[in-house]
Amino acid sequence: MATVTFDKAQRWYPGADTPAVPGISLEIGDGEFMVLVGPSGCGKSTTLRMLAGLEEVNEGKIFIGDREVTHTPPKDRDIAMVFQNYALYPHMTVGDNMGFALKMAGIPKTERQQRVQEAAHLLGLEDFLNRKPKALSGGQRQRVAMGRAIVRSPQVFLMDEPLSNLDAKLRVSTRTQIAALQTRLGVTTVYVTHDQVEAMTMGDRVAVMKLGILQQCDSPLTLYDNPQNLFVAGFIGSPAMNLIDGQIVDGGVRVGDYTVPVSREVIAKAGNEKSLVVGIRPENFDLSETNEGIAVDVAVVEELGADSFIYGTLAGVAEDEKLTAQQIVGRISGRTAPHRGATVRLTVVPEKVHVFSRTTEERLS
Repeated sequence: MATVTFDKAQRWYPGADTPAVPGISLEIGDGEFMVLVGPSGCGKSTTLRMLAGLEEVNEGKIFIGDREVTHTPPKDRDIAMVFQNYALYPHMTVGDNMGFALKMAGIPKTERQQRVQEAAHLLGLEDFLNRKPKALSGGQRQRVAMGRAIVRSPQVFLMDEPLSNLDAKLRVSTRTQIAALQTRLGVTTVYVTHDQVEAMTMGDRVAVMKLGILQQCDSPLTLYDNPQNLFVAGFIGSPAMNLIDGQIVDGGVRVGDYTVPVSREVIAKAGNEKSLVVGIRPENFDLSETNEGIAVDVAVVEELGADSFIYGTLAGVAEDEKLTAQQIVGRISGRTAPHRGATVRLTVVPEKVHVFSRTTEERLS
């Protein structure tokens, strides 16, 4: 096992106007499960491939433990990678696929078989060792790819969107298996995904990236409760946080005909700004019993049993503008959901309101 350190590591593709990764600095602890997450094109896979040695590092350094591996060939880095497309040899059995890297390394046959059997037992693949990959389901193939990585006993596991080819139900069960397996093995793991729910449920820490730049790296709950900027606030959480523009007035931020309570200390941080962005999680809304709260015209109601999600726009928006108007989402008790087309008022506890600068997009509250 080992730590992983990125020290201002940069990747600039030939002919590009800007670097794919301008210079990332990140420390990953020994045995930690680190998830890199962000939208397509944010540089997360490039960062992983730089660590694997599959992409050149133009500037900066990368360390595995105390050893600098910036320009070390991939085969000498003591890492094992699990790819999105499994990358299994179709003509080999499951057992041969899992033991192939050991065979190339000159490991004796008896030891190879023992390590393959141990990994197969760990992954529930003991009955499939003599089958070819084409006879397996997508989830089973992914476990074979995991087994091939495990038998090598590497210092670091690298996983590049390994669940993206699986159906929704299988993704949920497989991500649970991977997280449990990583905990048992204790191997430092760097996991790339664009699915923020996957990131939140699997990672010890999550690194959120945008345009190659690290936005925030924290525990999942810290990212959820204390996003540092508008991008992280809008990216982490499903449904996403409501980010609503409002005017600064005495006592808070005016949204429609309602003033969202915001403390004087937070307003003071806005300087000369006239408007701010208030962030409210869907579950932090409550249906108002009075005429207080943000007025919302309900467009859609999703009844999920215990809870319901209501989707709408600020009341007063012209009918022909509602499709392009900012959407507001609230999560409320499933037994008190309003009907479609109703106008409701939503209140929020002041302590649950996030406030962001419109100019810098940084968190003020």
